[in-house]
Amino acid sequence: MAATIRDIKKVTGLSLATISKYLNGGNLLPENRAKIEKAIKDLHYEVNEMARGLVTSQSMTIGVVVFDISNVFTCSVLSFLGSRLREAGYAVMTCDSQNDPQLEMDNIRFLMGKKVDGLVIMPVGLSPAFLEPPIKAGIPVVLLDRSVGDSRVDCVKVNNSEASYEAVKLLAGYGHRKIAVVGSDTVVTGRERLEGCLAALKDENIALPPACLKLGAHSIEHGYQSMQELLALPDPPTAVFLGNFEIILGAVMAINESSFSCPDDISVIGFDDLIVSKLSNPRLSVVVQPLRSLAEETVRLLLNRIEYEKTVEADADAPDAPAHVELVLKARIVEGGSVARRRE
Repeated sequence: MAATIRDIKKVTGLSLATISKYLNGGNLLPENRAKIEKAIKDLHYEVNEMARGLVTSQSMTIGVVVFDISNVFTCSVLSFLGSRLREAGYAVMTCDSQNDPQLEMDNIRFLMGKKVDGLVIMPVGLSPAFLEPPIKAGIPVVLLDRSVGDSRVDCVKVNNSEASYEAVKLLAGYGHRKIAVVGSDTVVTGRERLEGCLAALKDENIALPPACLKLGAHSIEHGYQSMQELLALPDPPTAVFLGNFEIILGAVMAINESSFSCPDDISVIGFDDLIVSKLSNPRLSVVVQPLRSLAEETVRLLLNRIEYEKTVEADADAPDAPAHVELVLKARIVEGGSVARRRE
């Protein structure tokens, strides 16, 4: 476990104020400076800009790293997140990883260099490697929307698998037996939603032909091309589950350009209630994520961690940190007019 300022206090016998003064470049008695420098060397304590920021607690800035800032879901959550952090007195510095793991790592290091008090990260991929620098530096981190299976940080997400399961069960309940799935297996949310879809199909004893499973990026292009291919099949599906907003948008475009009508020829249910469901005619049946609650719970967990770190720095006998949590919020299905009952 990495050494902390409390460890330096125990070894040197000096006060936290004196140690903080040293870490921030202040003038000390030569003997005190020598004690601190020896303790830092012996304890392998890392003195860096991040550590200075945590000691002074004067940054009042939260770093936010998103997988793609052009993503509509991302923009919507950022709006709620920024509002809540501003209410708490924090400024927000946002970096876009552009779905690039290396850029994600660079963004995190950049924000750490700016001495942010905490990080909110919407991860790019599946590996938790990007968490090593902030965890090593002792900076509080909360993952938003996407978990990477690391119990050393908090995470706030929705019940992707369960909500997708219920969406496909809804299609089956309307009598659909030829159901296609358009989604992704390259990101955590896509995998969880796919897992729920497959479980529902299995429970309903509905086969999923390879031609009816379309996996790719969570993008407009993937939704558009996949729906075109599904509608061109000799025996096309009667219903489709669409894995996110961009996929929904592309798929609706493809349906509108075809001779098929929704819901008479093709029923649709999608994951995310972001603009298009309200503009589509008929209004789409969708899985609605609690965006405001996602942001509010993320901020709550992060500020709690920041306050704990302040307590630790001020009190050598502070209690151990509370266990990290993965908070799963419930998404809900809102039915529109895009799912028709089959009578065949």
